[in-house]
Amino acid sequence: MEIFLNTDFKRLIYGTSVIIYLGISVMNKNSFLKKGLIYLILCIFLLTAVFPILVISQSNSSNANDPYHYFTYQEMTDLLHDLKDSYSDIMSLDSIGKTYEGRDIWMVKLSDNVDENEDESGVLLMGAHHGNEKPSFEILIFFIQHMVENYSKENTDDDGDGFVNEDPIDGFDNDGDGLVDEDPSEDRVREVINNTQIFLIPMVSPDGVEANTRKNCAPNYGPFGFNKEITSYGVNLNRNYGYKWYLYYIFPRSYHLAFNILDSSPNYRGERPFSENETRAVKNFVETQDINISLSYHSYSEVMFYPWTHTSKPTPQEDLFISIGENMSKINKYDLITGRQYIIPRYGGNLGTSENWLYGKRGILSYTIELCSTRVPTDPEVVYKVCLTHVGVNLYVCERSWTVESEKSSYQ
Repeated sequence: MEIFLNTDFKRLIYGTSVIIYLGISVMNKNSFLKKGLIYLILCIFLLTAVFPILVISQSNSSNANDPYHYFTYQEMTDLLHDLKDSYSDIMSLDSIGKTYEGRDIWMVKLSDNVDENEDESGVLLMGAHHGNEKPSFEILIFFIQHMVENYSKENTDDDGDGFVNEDPIDGFDNDGDGLVDEDPSEDRVREVINNTQIFLIPMVSPDGVEANTRKNCAPNYGPFGFNKEITSYGVNLNRNYGYKWYLYYIFPRSYHLAFNILDSSPNYRGERPFSENETRAVKNFVETQDINISLSYHSYSEVMFYPWTHTSKPTPQEDLFISIGENMSKINKYDLITGRQYIIPRYGGNLGTSENWLYGKRGILSYTIELCSTRVPTDPEVVYKVCLTHVGVNLYVCERSWTVESEKSSYQ
């Protein structure tokens, strides 16, 4: 804890020093010994009781105004290893690849039989496709901690009203006390972990996180890699997934080919589909797993959307997408972009997104959630609220994954 000395504190120290001096002087004169002792006791009281309280109050006031500190890659790495060591019965930690700069792309798995590939539904949660979108990884680190720390915890009366688990994280005041989500359910955490395989990649682009950039940090050698010298750095990973890239060349104006192949552009797609270490790592991992639903977190704008990102044609499971999305919207109060209300104009749209590839090639119901009203909020209360709220979103998606395969046929 830091100690801050403002003018009042300095005056207090000065005044106390004077009193001590007077007390000692008086004590030197035997006739005033009694008064000297009184002065000395008063000084001790001021120094040991009043002054520390004022200093702590001042220090806490300053800390309360400090901006929120987001995890660095190394801080996240250290925390994940610590959590894995402490909760190895329900959490595993593996590297699914390395970035250009040599950082591990960490994948966390949460499950009651974490070392087994069980016949259970799978949920994939990803953050930081764009490294400068810090809330996208923060909420997943928060979620991991919430799950492992509450799995073995007894049901707790968090709000002190004599009841337990009566106000789960669902965006509503379930117990009518004027508070929302203040008594989350430990039983719910256990049920989700016991019946779901949850895969989390908090930082898809660790290099981008460390550089605080939208793109990764790999060098580019021209739009197609034919230059002998480096021309720029970085690929937009959420344009690098390989689904219907040929449309760039059939409809170059509709899909903004000139902008997306410009390697200095913030939306540069890369030399070819899955040219980047990070997207290949996600692809190779997903192809080995049975995953039903995926959420990819970004920031910002407080909206949610789903395939397709390149056409206005509805998906084969459009009603199911809407059903799940609307229930997530009830929790986080974000707008779900449905029908022809598109966040991206569908004259052309975006190719190479994770949502298109996950759904188009793997049949995974995939969503993008754009968090927050600003890209990187710094108010600790705002960050805490968005993290807690999306614990509820993630729990709901895990629960919905249990029935989603059987629902697909009925929603077609």
